[in-house]
Amino acid sequence: MFTLIRGGSIFAPEPLGVQDVLLAGARIAQIGHINAAVLEQTGLPLTDIDARECLVTPGIIDPHEHLLGGSGEEGFATQTPEIALSEIVTSGITTAVGCLGVDTTTKTLPGLLAKVKAYNAEGITAFLYSGGYNVPPVTLTGSVREDMLFILEVIGAGEIAIADERSTEPSVAELARLVRDAYVGGLLSGKSGVTHFHVGSGRERLRQLRALLDDYDIAPESLYPTHVERNEELMQEAVDLSRRGVTVDVDTVEHDLSRWVSFFLQRGGDPSRLTASSDAAINSPGTLLEQVRDCVLHGSIGLETILPIVTVNTARVLKLQRKGRLAVGCDADVLVLRRDSLAVAEVIAMGRPFVSGGNPVFRERFLEKSNRRIELHGGKA
Repeated sequence: MFTLIRGGSIFAPEPLGVQDVLLAGARIAQIGHINAAVLEQTGLPLTDIDARECLVTPGIIDPHEHLLGGSGEEGFATQTPEIALSEIVTSGITTAVGCLGVDTTTKTLPGLLAKVKAYNAEGITAFLYSGGYNVPPVTLTGSVREDMLFILEVIGAGEIAIADERSTEPSVAELARLVRDAYVGGLLSGKSGVTHFHVGSGRERLRQLRALLDDYDIAPESLYPTHVERNEELMQEAVDLSRRGVTVDVDTVEHDLSRWVSFFLQRGGDPSRLTASSDAAINSPGTLLEQVRDCVLHGSIGLETILPIVTVNTARVLKLQRKGRLAVGCDADVLVLRRDSLAVAEVIAMGRPFVSGGNPVFRERFLEKSNRRIELHGGKA
């Protein structure tokens, strides 16, 4: 019933000093000084976590994961396997958003939806975008709008490819219709309704997104481009868009988050309009937390600066009102990190422990009746 996290330094994500956090089921019930003896007198189950010498933060929100694995752009043998939930939770990620990429044929939306439903059944929070690189987008019901209206887990459209040789080269008018459809779907369903854009390294960069703002009166909050860290020219355009109200996302595939966060902030980007994602497929979901750790320990970027980029900023653009913050009434998605190393000590998602004392306390349910041993180690692991 109750989990008491005692004596940690709270980053909510803003620093709140040393306090206790009380979780009641799947929600945060109280933050402050909490008397454990009073709780024990209720006779209700109480898990007591000593967080002294630790930092307590919201769970990480990863807005871009290829949960079914990567497309394999050097032939079928280079397709990557599905992302295991244990990979996600041991990386401090408590909310994940799945997407399709260039391959919308062998990687399907029904398959992605099933994977998302499985994650939710296991105890974390998961969503998906409707579509993939191509326009018109693949959908589950016939349109992005109807996907959002009738399928709880669908929160927007994406990832739509622009400025990329793998794009289907949609016109700005076609993109405007797609963005409007997702936007209206969001209005009617109470979801974010964003369109998540894969931005390639083509010369047009973000020109089409600027045209959507300038020529079609598209709301800036409807656009959510990712991979904007490919080069300085592209990132500068992303900086400019952030000042117009567009949230932009950088991936951590190249292990250079510190460089691009510094670039973005030094050139006047809106710090509330920047997020980071793992782009997990070939890359591990764990790279996201590893790069946060690198920013703090080696990149001279304070935790209070980098943490919003993987928590509250992402929650804001995706309109996940109970995510990304440590506050009364928010979802009980909590990390406890060792102060000196930022190593994961505890991971709690929706009030359920997934890592305790630095050790996983979760196994995928299908393993209960299986004799399989699955160990995969990449060449860069």
